Amino acid sequence: MNIHAPIQPDPSDELADACHPMFREVPGSVGFNKLRKRLLRNVRQAIEDFAMVTPGQRWLVALSGGKDSYGLMALLLDLKGRGLLPVELIACNLDQGQPNFPKHILPDYLTKHGIAHRIEYQDTYSVVTDKLPETSTYCSLCSRLRRGHLYRVAREEGCQALVLGHHREDILETFFLNLFHGGRLAAMPPKLLNDEGDVLVLRPLSYCAESDLTKLADAMAFPIIPCDLCGSQEGLQRNSMKAMLSDIEARMPGRKDTMIRALSNTRPSHLLDRDLFDFSSLMPKPQAD
Repeated sequence: MNIHAPIQPDPSDELADACHPMFREVPGSVGFNKLRKRLLRNVRQAIEDFAMVTPGQRWLVALSGGKDSYGLMALLLDLKGRGLLPVELIACNLDQGQPNFPKHILPDYLTKHGIAHRIEYQDTYSVVTDKLPETSTYCSLCSRLRRGHLYRVAREEGCQALVLGHHREDILETFFLNLFHGGRLAAMPPKLLNDEGDVLVLRPLSYCAESDLTKLADAMAFPIIPCDLCGSQEGLQRNSMKAMLSDIEARMPGRKDTMIRALSNTRPSHLLDRDLFDFSSLMPKPQAD
């Protein structure tokens, strides 16, 4: 995706030169190389468009064990290996005390590939299940608790940014959730500052399609860890938004890219937000006699 002006060519665009151990056993097919280049291009575009990088910073990359966060970590390491991401990366998994959580998978995988990491244990699972009935959706409370601990870990590790794996579909689904259920026009910003003002939240996958991240995860054989806390809950409003967007894309291919472009191309004077645009000052010029 190219939302704005083209970014500069990748000086090491030949994918034959493996950059990080994670990519040493990837398929050598033309299809995978095109996928990898497309994702790298999208990540670079988002990083540039939203001024995410300050050289020398330290980034805490949240790693849940899902396909998106694995893909985020792999692509950032790929860019860093090419000399295109002048920051220090540390992966962090928050073990939330979920039953049957395979505690060994992430540490083993990260150690095998030489990735700096921290495993943080906090039993937020018990907190969520104690405060909410089984029929409730856990995602909102779970997310708030998890984010608070990740901010703390970022501070303890001397990180200026917390990096999350939300992709194009996550942003669009959030936009429509807010539109249909929240009565506001808002999505997930690619870059924001936390309430305390000391940690940036970055989403470098903002332009990346979920389908591409799924293909990357399959090709690189990431050891996916399912979310047993909320992933099995049916009827989530977000699932309805996902189904709606998939139906629109199936009937009108390319609409998701169009919608993402629309989120960066607003016209305040053509909306109804009186705080965003001063309608009261609109007056016609005096007519000539």
